[in-house]
Amino acid sequence: MSLVTLLPFIVLIGAMFLMTRSAKKKQQAAAAMRNEMQPGTGVRTIGGMYATVKEVGDETVLLEVAPGVHAVYAKNAIGAVLDDAEYNRIVHGDTEEELPAVPDDASSLTEAAAAEAVDTKDGKDAKIDLGKKDEAEDAAEPKDGKDGKADGGADAK
Repeated sequence: MSLVTLLPFIVLIGAMFLMTRSAKKKQQAAAAMRNEMQPGTGVRTIGGMYATVKEVGDETVLLEVAPGVHAVYAKNAIGAVLDDAEYNRIVHGDTEEELPAVPDDASSLTEAAAAEAVDTKDGKDAKIDLGKKDEAEDAAEPKDGKDGKADGGADAK
Protein backbone atom coordinates (compact mmCIF):
# COMPACT_ATOMS: atom_id res chain seq x y z
CA MET A 1 0.00 0.00 0.00
CA SER A 2 1.16 3.46 -0.73
CA LEU A 3 1.34 6.40 1.64
CA VAL A 4 -1.30 8.28 -0.40
CA THR A 5 -3.96 5.66 0.37
CA LEU A 6 -3.12 5.59 4.10
CA LEU A 7 -3.03 9.39 4.51
CA PRO A 8 -6.84 9.93 4.78
CA PHE A 9 -7.08 7.25 7.47
CA ILE A 10 -4.22 8.79 9.44
CA VAL A 11 -5.83 12.25 9.25
CA LEU A 12 -9.20 10.82 10.34
CA ILE A 13 -7.70 9.03 13.34
CA GLY A 14 -5.79 12.19 14.32
CA ALA A 15 -8.94 14.32 14.13
CA MET A 16 -10.89 11.81 16.26
CA PHE A 17 -8.10 11.84 18.84
CA LEU A 18 -8.13 15.65 19.05
CA MET A 19 -11.92 15.80 19.36
CA THR A 20 -12.08 13.24 22.17
CA ARG A 21 -9.24 14.98 23.97
CA SER A 22 -10.99 18.37 23.94
CA ALA A 23 -14.29 16.78 25.02
CA LYS A 24 -12.51 15.10 27.92
CA LYS A 25 -11.02 18.43 29.01
CA LYS A 26 -14.47 20.06 28.94
CA GLN A 27 -15.93 17.24 31.03
CA GLN A 28 -13.14 17.54 33.60
CA ALA A 29 -13.62 21.33 33.81
CA ALA A 30 -17.39 20.87 34.32
CA ALA A 31 -16.81 18.27 37.04
CA ALA A 32 -14.34 20.58 38.81
CA MET A 33 -16.85 23.45 38.60
CA ARG A 34 -19.58 21.25 40.12
CA ASN A 35 -17.25 20.13 42.91
CA GLU A 36 -16.66 23.81 43.82
CA MET A 37 -20.34 24.24 44.74
CA GLN A 38 -20.96 25.16 48.36
CA PRO A 39 -24.15 26.00 50.23
CA GLY A 40 -25.14 29.58 49.48
CA THR A 41 -23.72 29.80 45.95
CA GLY A 42 -25.95 30.66 43.01
CA VAL A 43 -26.22 28.21 40.13
CA ARG A 44 -27.93 27.86 36.75
CA THR A 45 -29.27 24.45 35.80
CA ILE A 46 -28.96 23.02 32.31
CA GLY A 47 -32.66 23.83 31.93
CA GLY A 48 -31.99 27.52 32.57
CA MET A 49 -33.38 27.78 36.11
CA TYR A 50 -31.50 29.93 38.63
CA ALA A 51 -31.34 28.70 42.22
CA THR A 52 -29.28 28.80 45.42
CA VAL A 53 -27.43 25.71 46.67
CA LYS A 54 -28.60 24.55 50.11
CA GLU A 55 -26.86 21.15 50.44
CA VAL A 56 -24.34 19.25 48.35
CA GLY A 57 -24.35 15.44 48.34
CA ASP A 58 -22.26 12.90 46.45
CA GLU A 59 -24.54 12.67 43.43
CA THR A 60 -27.28 15.22 44.19
CA VAL A 61 -27.71 18.87 45.11
CA LEU A 62 -30.53 20.44 47.12
CA LEU A 63 -31.48 23.74 45.50
CA GLU A 64 -33.72 26.52 46.76
CA VAL A 65 -35.59 27.59 43.63
CA ALA A 66 -37.78 30.14 45.46
CA PRO A 67 -37.96 31.25 49.08
CA GLY A 68 -39.02 28.14 50.99
CA VAL A 69 -39.21 25.93 47.87
CA HIS A 70 -36.54 23.22 47.66
CA ALA A 71 -35.80 20.71 44.91
CA VAL A 72 -33.29 17.89 44.58
CA TYR A 73 -31.24 17.86 41.37
CA ALA A 74 -28.52 15.60 40.04
CA LYS A 75 -25.09 17.21 40.21
CA ASN A 76 -24.60 16.91 36.46
CA ALA A 77 -27.80 18.97 35.94
CA ILE A 78 -25.92 22.07 37.11
CA GLY A 79 -24.88 24.04 34.03
CA ALA A 80 -22.91 26.84 35.70
CA VAL A 81 -21.83 27.99 39.13
CA LEU A 82 -22.24 31.77 39.24
CA ASP A 83 -20.36 34.28 41.35
CA ASP A 84 -22.42 36.36 43.78
CA ALA A 85 -22.42 39.57 41.69
CA GLU A 86 -23.61 37.83 38.53
CA TYR A 87 -26.26 35.81 40.37
CA ASN A 88 -27.65 38.94 42.08
CA ARG A 89 -27.63 40.85 38.78
CA ILE A 90 -29.60 38.14 36.99
CA VAL A 91 -32.00 37.03 39.72
CA HIS A 92 -32.56 40.20 41.74
CA GLY A 93 -31.84 42.79 39.06
CA ASP A 94 -29.05 44.38 41.09
CA THR A 95 -26.83 46.69 39.07
CA GLU A 96 -23.65 48.36 40.18
CA GLU A 97 -23.81 51.25 37.74
CA GLU A 98 -26.54 53.85 37.46
CA LEU A 99 -28.76 53.29 34.47
CA PRO A 100 -30.44 56.27 32.79
CA ALA A 101 -33.96 56.93 34.01
CA VAL A 102 -36.68 55.87 31.62
CA PRO A 103 -39.97 57.77 31.86
CA ASP A 104 -43.15 55.84 32.56
CA ASP A 105 -44.94 57.41 29.60
CA ALA A 106 -43.79 58.79 26.27
CA SER A 107 -45.25 62.27 26.78
CA SER A 108 -41.99 63.68 28.10
CA LEU A 109 -40.18 62.33 25.05
CA THR A 110 -42.59 63.98 22.59
CA GLU A 111 -42.48 67.27 24.49
CA ALA A 112 -38.70 67.30 24.23
CA ALA A 113 -38.86 66.55 20.49
CA ALA A 114 -41.42 69.36 19.94
CA ALA A 115 -39.25 71.83 21.86
CA GLU A 116 -36.24 70.79 19.79
CA ALA A 117 -38.18 71.32 16.55
CA VAL A 118 -39.09 74.87 17.64
CA ASP A 119 -35.44 75.57 18.50
CA THR A 120 -34.25 74.44 15.07
CA LYS A 121 -36.77 76.69 13.29
CA ASP A 122 -35.62 79.68 15.34
CA GLY A 123 -31.98 78.79 14.77
CA LYS A 124 -32.53 78.71 10.98
CA ASP A 125 -31.42 75.08 10.75
CA ALA A 126 -33.57 73.76 7.94
CA LYS A 127 -34.42 70.08 8.08
CA ILE A 128 -33.94 68.08 4.94
CA ASP A 129 -36.96 66.03 3.89
CA LEU A 130 -35.71 62.55 3.12
CA GLY A 131 -39.17 61.07 2.61
CA LYS A 132 -40.59 59.79 -0.64
CA LYS A 133 -42.28 62.18 -2.99
CA ASP A 134 -46.01 62.01 -3.37
CA GLU A 135 -47.25 59.80 -6.18
CA ALA A 136 -48.87 62.79 -7.89
CA GLU A 137 -45.56 64.67 -8.01
CA ASP A 138 -43.75 61.53 -9.16
CA ALA A 139 -46.23 60.97 -12.01
CA ALA A 140 -46.04 64.63 -13.07
CA GLU A 141 -42.26 64.49 -13.60
CA PRO A 142 -41.18 62.47 -16.61
CA LYS A 143 -38.14 60.35 -15.82
CA ASP A 144 -36.24 60.71 -19.06
CA GLY A 145 -37.67 63.94 -20.44
CA LYS A 146 -40.23 62.14 -22.61
CA ASP A 147 -43.72 61.03 -21.81
CA GLY A 148 -42.58 58.74 -19.00
CA LYS A 149 -41.84 55.71 -21.16
CA ALA A 150 -38.41 54.16 -21.44
CA ASP A 151 -36.66 54.06 -24.81
CA GLY A 152 -38.61 51.77 -27.09
CA GLY A 153 -41.04 51.01 -24.30
CA ALA A 154 -44.67 50.35 -24.98
CA ASP A 155 -47.63 49.96 -22.70
CA ALA A 156 -47.71 46.25 -21.97
CA LYS A 157 -50.77 44.82 -20.34
